[in-house]
Amino acid sequence: MMEFKGARGPVLMLDPRSVLDIGACVIGDIDLAPGRAIPDDGDPRIDHSLEGFLFTCGPDHIRHPEPIGGGMSGSYPLHGSLSSHPATILSSRHEGGDADCEAVIDVALADGGTARLHRHWHIDGTTGTVSLSDRVTNTGTTGFPAMLMYHMNIGAWLLDDGVRLEGPMLEGGGFSYAFGEKTGGIFCVPAEPGEDGWAELRLGPIEALGGRKLQVRFRMDTLPFLQVWRNQSLPANVLGIEPVSHRWEGRAALAERGELHVLPSGDSREYGLSFAFV
Repeated sequence: MMEFKGARGPVLMLDPRSVLDIGACVIGDIDLAPGRAIPDDGDPRIDHSLEGFLFTCGPDHIRHPEPIGGGMSGSYPLHGSLSSHPATILSSRHEGGDADCEAVIDVALADGGTARLHRHWHIDGTTGTVSLSDRVTNTGTTGFPAMLMYHMNIGAWLLDDGVRLEGPMLEGGGFSYAFGEKTGGIFCVPAEPGEDGWAELRLGPIEALGGRKLQVRFRMDTLPFLQVWRNQSLPANVLGIEPVSHRWEGRAALAERGELHVLPSGDSREYGLSFAFV
């Protein structure tokens, strides 16, 4: 793991072995990552990724496995092909309290194609805001429907009954984080943009973090949906905040809607989010 921090904000542990995703996310002496309080999906790539505070799924598939189809054998793996691909660090620097890290990740897709993820992490040393800018490029010879979902996973033992999810995309503007059945629930809704075209969700107040709220913002042109997942089926105890490129439907249904947008060979698509504890 690689420590990444600015003059303010969380201390992050970035994982060069797997997409430069976030393992630990530490505020003071509190690590928000769920660790082993996660479900076992039978895929060690995903178990490793889910333990951390943020992992990325895609770029060829999101959510649960589905057959590749088109005369090809096999299935798209759980949460796509990105997890476990190593990152090549291009630069890592600290200047004026800010921190930056850039990397590229070359990805072998399940259907035989290839893609490259260019990733840029930034921490603003004045505000403590963490920003992620991603660019997915199709480096293969044929197009593929690019898909992407960010899983931000929080150990739910840190959350008490007063913690709420708040955002204009939510019914009534917000509700308790403990939605759904006793052991959990999941929903996916269209996000709503602010004046700058980015959506915003808040989680809190989190008394374990001195009453702070986790503020998550994400660009809506390529991440037009918000999925939230809560799982308290032991040993799991996790809440996931998940900006995502596609609604919660299977590939066939998305294709019928005309929503499997193909990324042609050589073309790129950009994604981004930020988070802060306010």
